[in-house]
Amino acid sequence: MPLPAAPHRRAFLAVAIAAFAAACAKEEAPKAPPPPDIPVVQVGQRDTPIDYELVAQIRGYEDVEIRARVEGYLASIDYAEGSEVKKGQLLFTIDDQQYRAALAEARAALARAESQLAKTDMDVKRYTPLAAERAISQAELDNAVAANRSAKAQVEAANANLERARLDLSYSRMYSPIVGIAGHAEKKVGDLVGKGIPTVLTTVSSIDPIRVSVAIPEAEYLRFTKATAEGKREASTAPPRLVLSDGTVHPYPGKIIFVDRAVDPTTGTLRVDLAFPNPQKTLRPGLYGKLIAQSEVVKGALLVPQRAVQELQGTYTVLVVGEGNKVETRKVKPGAKVGTSWIIEDGLKPGDRVVVEGFQRLRDGVVVNPTAAPAAPPPGTSAPAGAPAEK
Repeated sequence: MPLPAAPHRRAFLAVAIAAFAAACAKEEAPKAPPPPDIPVVQVGQRDTPIDYELVAQIRGYEDVEIRARVEGYLASIDYAEGSEVKKGQLLFTIDDQQYRAALAEARAALARAESQLAKTDMDVKRYTPLAAERAISQAELDNAVAANRSAKAQVEAANANLERARLDLSYSRMYSPIVGIAGHAEKKVGDLVGKGIPTVLTTVSSIDPIRVSVAIPEAEYLRFTKATAEGKREASTAPPRLVLSDGTVHPYPGKIIFVDRAVDPTTGTLRVDLAFPNPQKTLRPGLYGKLIAQSEVVKGALLVPQRAVQELQGTYTVLVVGEGNKVETRKVKPGAKVGTSWIIEDGLKPGDRVVVEGFQRLRDGVVVNPTAAPAAPPPGTSAPAGAPAEK
C-alpha cells in the first residue's frame, strides 16, 4: 500500500498522537478518594449522679473560748497546752484573795441585815397588840412595820451581794466545759486578765466528730432546688467525702448537721456544716480540704465526651454524623461536667453519632466513614467546683 503524501502523513501522525494522548489521559485519571475515617461516639442516656467539689474548712465540732470573767492576776495554768482535757478539768486559776475578802464581807453584811430584820420582827409583834389597846399610837406601829419591810429588803440585797461574791470567787477558777483539745494559753502567769472585757485565755475544741464547713454558691443552690422541684433531678443519698490537702481521702463519710437559715449577702453563698468521725484525732481545726458531695442524680442524662463539644463566644456546638454519613453542626446546651463527659441538656437525642476528633478537616455536608471511638471510662465521681455551665 503506498504511503500518503508528506502533508497527509504529517496530519495522520498528529491525529494518531492526539488519540494516543487522550487514551493515556483517560487511563491515568485519579479515582475519587474514599470518605475519611472519623471517630464518633453514640449518645447514650442514663441516670447520672452529679458530684461537686467545694472548698472545705475544718473546725472543731464545738469550739469553746475560755475567758476570764473577773479581773485579777493569773496565778496558774493548770493544764498541758495542746493536750486533751476532760469536761470539768481545771484550766486556769486567778489570784482570788480579793474575792475571798469580798465574800467574807458579804457574809458579814448579810448577818447584820438578818439581825436588823429579827429586831424589826420583834418590834412589830410587840407593837401590834399595844396599838390595838391604844397603849401606843398607830404611828409608832406604822413605823415599826415600815422598818420591818426595809429590813427584809436589806436581807434580800445582802443575799444578792453574797451570791455575787460567791460567783466572782468561782470565776477565779476556769474549767473546761467539754471534752476536747485545749489550745495554747494566750496569757502567762502574772498577767493581768479580765480588765475591761473578758480576756480569752484559750480555746477548747472537740474533734471527734469534727465539723467541716462549706459554702455553696447561691446559683448552684437555686439550680439544684429548681431542677429537683421540676422532677428532672433527685437528691442523692450518697454520703459526702472529704479530700485533704495532701490528696488523701478521709476514710469516714460525713453527714449534714447544719444548713444556715439564709444566704450570706456579702459572699452570695449558703453555709452548710457536716460532721465527720475522727477517732484517730488526725483532723484538727484550721485545716482545709475539698468536700466531694454527690448532691443530685440527673435522670436520663445525655452524655458526650467533653472533647466533642466546641465553644466559641459562648455558643456550644458539636458535629453530628447524620443520614448518608454527612456531617452537620448542631448547637447544644451543656449542663454539668461528669468526669470526662458533659451532660447535654438540649440539642441532642439518644442514638446521635457525635464526632470526637478531626474537627479541622470537616465541614457541613462532608461525607465521612464513622468509626467507633475508644470507649471512655464511666463517669467519674468528681467534677470541678461550679460544674454546671449553663449559658
